[in-house]
Amino acid sequence: MNHFFESKHLLLNSKDKFLPNILLNNVIFGYYEGKIKILLKKLMIYDKWMLPEGFIYKTESVEEAAYRALKENIGIDNILLTQFHVFGEINRLYSKVDKNILNQRYVSIGYYAFVNYSKVKMFCNEKEEIRWFDINKLPKLYGDHNKIINTAIFEICKYINHIPIGYELLPEKFTMSELRLIYEAFLGENLDRRNFQRKMLSMGFINKLNEKSEKRGIKPTILYSFKKDKYMKCLMQFLKL
Repeated sequence: MNHFFESKHLLLNSKDKFLPNILLNNVIFGYYEGKIKILLKKLMIYDKWMLPEGFIYKTESVEEAAYRALKENIGIDNILLTQFHVFGEINRLYSKVDKNILNQRYVSIGYYAFVNYSKVKMFCNEKEEIRWFDINKLPKLYGDHNKIINTAIFEICKYINHIPIGYELLPEKFTMSELRLIYEAFLGENLDRRNFQRKMLSMGFINKLNEKSEKRGIKPTILYSFKKDKYMKCLMQFLKL
């Protein structure tokens, strides 16, 4: 039984085990071939895609539930999840198809995460599939999931000049152009190459390596790596504010 149908089974038959009328939605960002991607799933009985979801057991915290749902959906748990908003409009419905839950209103707690594109377990079966989409080329989405995604991006953009991003998205060694493309994708604007490089190096969590990229047809470019300890310290200090 896949994760969604397992969750639906719990919803209908094990109401005493989890908090009623509360969902978690994880906005999962990846980076591939110069593009920011968002992970979506689709049920074969619907024509719209949706964000990975999860329910909250009464025996676990909201954060524990978010990490459990993340692992159940994509097989990854050793990453940072950031809670960014609660969605509770009066017209939020879990499903307009299932008569058993037609009139129930669901509050959704939004989390976002940056993950390594290559480490996500992709799957497709007769009931459900999961796929990456470009951040600017999303398909038709279920319910208010467009709003959830846009809110996650808005929250990231509010703090992007003060906190480091990119560690989870990029390979161990990367070019400054690759890092800049990530910032430009979220901000929706082009950044000055020299100013960006100067700012990134001044923040103290990037190492300049004595190595250059060796991609065929591309001029060799200096490689960089993250100072993981300083990167995480800077990130955690900001998240505690």
